[in-house]
Amino acid sequence: MKNYLLLLTAIFSFNFSNAQVAVDTTGTLGDSYNRWTIDVYFGQAKGIKPYADGYYSSDPSRSFGGFQANSFGAAARYMLSPKFGLKLDLNYDKFTNQSGSGSLEFETYQYRVGFQGVVNAVRLFGLEESVGRFGLLLHGGLQVARMHSDVLDLDELNGGLIVGFSPQFRISKSISLVGDISLLNNFRQHLNWDGSYADKSENLSGQMVVMTLGLSYSFGNQKIHGDWAIIQDKKDKEIADLNSRIGEIETLMNDSDKDGVPDYLDVENNSLAGVAVDTKGRMVDKNNNGVPDELEKYIDNSITNNNNNTSLSKNMIEQLINEGYIAAYFDKAISQPNPASSDNIGFVLNYLRNNPTASVEISGYADEVGNSAKNEKLAATRAENVKAILVKAGINPSRLSAKGAGIDSSVDKNSEYARRLVRKAVFKITN
Repeated sequence: MKNYLLLLTAIFSFNFSNAQVAVDTTGTLGDSYNRWTIDVYFGQAKGIKPYADGYYSSDPSRSFGGFQANSFGAAARYMLSPKFGLKLDLNYDKFTNQSGSGSLEFETYQYRVGFQGVVNAVRLFGLEESVGRFGLLLHGGLQVARMHSDVLDLDELNGGLIVGFSPQFRISKSISLVGDISLLNNFRQHLNWDGSYADKSENLSGQMVVMTLGLSYSFGNQKIHGDWAIIQDKKDKEIADLNSRIGEIETLMNDSDKDGVPDYLDVENNSLAGVAVDTKGRMVDKNNNGVPDELEKYIDNSITNNNNNTSLSKNMIEQLINEGYIAAYFDKAISQPNPASSDNIGFVLNYLRNNPTASVEISGYADEVGNSAKNEKLAATRAENVKAILVKAGINPSRLSAKGAGIDSSVDKNSEYARRLVRKAVFKITN
């Protein structure tokens, strides 16, 4: 027993020294992995039943019935997929009474072959990244054994089912420590585990448990043990890519300015709410005067209605002026308002004439293209020029104030249509 433990300790020490502890524990992301694994192990095989009277394998005076290193084996495993595989194992088990247990002396042995299916439970439940170096395999299948009885000098072929589980711990990139607990149930067994014939009531039935500890070596083109490689299934990858595309489409279909045109098609993504746009999201401006046609039409109608003393209220007029719906617009680098802005200036003029106690503050703006200092000066000049027009139209200069409001950077400077909206002079009524 001591010799076995010394041998196993030496093997572990060799592997740890070569692994240098700092080994990657996360595996390799990809769609390939090492499929082949070879295991070697030893431990205890204990027959549970049947026994003849006076025979038993456990020592009642020792914890867990005592330990005997009486089972040795090796297995080759091939993983058909990252989660499921097949295993062929070869084993040798020797059954004797434990010294001092009180059992009659006996000695039997068997050679055992198992063919089993294997499930990588960690991968089955998607726990690869969370468990790190630990692992768990579940296995089950058929086993056959050739049992020899020294008492009867007889060989017997037995067979039945085997199920078990194997906790693992990876100690290097390709080697892991593996334990196993398996339960075997024979449906064809005439002999007791002590080598005598079984009683008729227990004929054709036998049970044993095997507990082993060993090493698992995974080999192939990949650098890491196949049980720990983080596999991304091709279908899962396709689904992830599809979800990503759907997310991108949803983002593209956003409509930030609520004009009915998705952002990915919207050339002018800051159009005024409620103003008609074309298929590219640009506010319709057929006469190219910088004022959307729909807004311009509303202003024209408002002026007409006001001249005819109809229902356009003073508050509505002031709201249109103060909120910038009525503005004078300018061509690029020009300080005089363009001809199309005359109606808007006329709207303000008409308001001032109808409200002789009101005053107006004029603020001039420039776009952010070009020299900043020149644009600041241009913005102030634009305000002064609009003031001059109103003065020449008969408004007392004391009722008017003009100032440069600087550069308006609220729109995309790469959009000519957007820049038209910020080359302007706006009005604010002060009483």
